[in-house]
Amino acid sequence: MNAVEVALSGVTAPRWRAGLTRFCLRALDAAGIDGWDLSVFLCSDAVIRGLNERYRGKDQATDVLSFSQAEGTRVARTGRQQLAGDLVISIETLRRNAAAGRSTGARRTDEEREMKRLVVHGILHLAGMDHGRGRGRAMRDRERKLVAALAGEDIAKVGGGGP
Repeated sequence: MNAVEVALSGVTAPRWRAGLTRFCLRALDAAGIDGWDLSVFLCSDAVIRGLNERYRGKDQATDVLSFSQAEGTRVARTGRQQLAGDLVISIETLRRNAAAGRSTGARRTDEEREMKRLVVHGILHLAGMDHGRGRGRAMRDRERKLVAALAGEDIAKVGGGGP
């Protein structure tokens, strides 16, 4: 059984925030992942830029960062749960991506669809996939398939809605 916790700092909660935990659980199930303890942190560009600079040496905001807790050969566990890691998502960059249609190639998409893409993208990174060094196609294909499989999930309605 997977566990997900969602937190936010310095940003207004999106209308679909309440359903995000449930969506993450469904995304983990769709990816065939079980026993993960995952945290999702929604933040501003300033916060994610600081993290990107500190941990990746890139002084710029990005949409999603994945921080694995299973570095090296040791896997951190709490009981039966594996401390998989943290997804950090910039709501400001998410909104720009949605307005530009980044996830669809269209002129624009909605924020909920872009959030689905970022959650799946981050989960795939935590699962060990990488889009660098010539391995990008496999990750992009897996990401597209999972996002398509989860397309019918309505984050705003999953989990009862609300702020």
